[in-house]
Amino acid sequence: MQDIAGALPGYESFDRGTWAALRSNTPLTLSEAELAGLRGLQDPIGLADVSEVYLPLSRLLNLHVGAARGLARVRDAFLGRPAGRPPYVVALVGSVAVGKSTFARVLRALLARWPDHPRVDLVTTDGFLHPTAVLKARGLMTRKGFPESYDTAAMIRFLAAVKAGAEEVAAPVYSHLSYDIVPGEFQMVQRPDILILEGLNLLQVDGNAPAVVSDFCDIALYLDADEADVARWYVDRFLLLQKTAFGNPASYFHHYADLPHDEAVEVARGIWTGINRVNLHENILPTRMRADVILHKDATHAIDRVLLKSI
Repeated sequence: MQDIAGALPGYESFDRGTWAALRSNTPLTLSEAELAGLRGLQDPIGLADVSEVYLPLSRLLNLHVGAARGLARVRDAFLGRPAGRPPYVVALVGSVAVGKSTFARVLRALLARWPDHPRVDLVTTDGFLHPTAVLKARGLMTRKGFPESYDTAAMIRFLAAVKAGAEEVAAPVYSHLSYDIVPGEFQMVQRPDILILEGLNLLQVDGNAPAVVSDFCDIALYLDADEADVARWYVDRFLLLQKTAFGNPASYFHHYADLPHDEAVEVARGIWTGINRVNLHENILPTRMRADVILHKDATHAIDRVLLKSI
């Protein structure tokens, strides 16, 4: 796979300064206090990142939403029915530990402050993982996060209902503490203007399937970084969680809480190499060029380059 630092065929490449200029007159609507509440454990995003990267992206998406609504009005006029406002679905894809969750939260906050699409929901595909009992029965616990570990049919049904304008659609809820689906708990999605769907495996193509997840997504964003950086971020996150969440006796990973530092590092590297790196190379990275926008992070987590599909 060609490195993101070079030119990718079919994409126009922007360095950070050039991309930042595309913000135009988009106002900065987040305060430092609000941003602090959206940051992840490791992501040092600041207001400069919001201004120079996220605001141009929010402007691009705002224009896309307007264009999609225009096409919907054309279709409705042709069919002789009242004009609707179908939800616009944004897919956010990338490796484990690349910072998708923080990115999604900040993007959601900014998009919701545009007056023409104030209702923005965020759903993660973790909720569509098969329950732990099912994964164990199928021998898939070490393949968690791989395409076969998801109830893809349920995800497609959810997206189809959202896109059809259903009044309320339920998404299952996943607990990172118990490492499992929460029985009987659901996130209710009620006709959003925009739905951000965040996950690992959203852009896979299955030639034998009548429909795939990306069929229901209007635009796809791929959050990218050099593999060595992502591997380091994964280990750093594991060590941080070892000192925090893993200490909870209810945590699925509680047995790692008291590992000596060097052993914890080795465990984290083993999980990365044996599971997450394999998933990245087999399933996630090969879909990168199906994304409409690729955002590349440098070693400090800052986005230094944006690629916009031109075909």
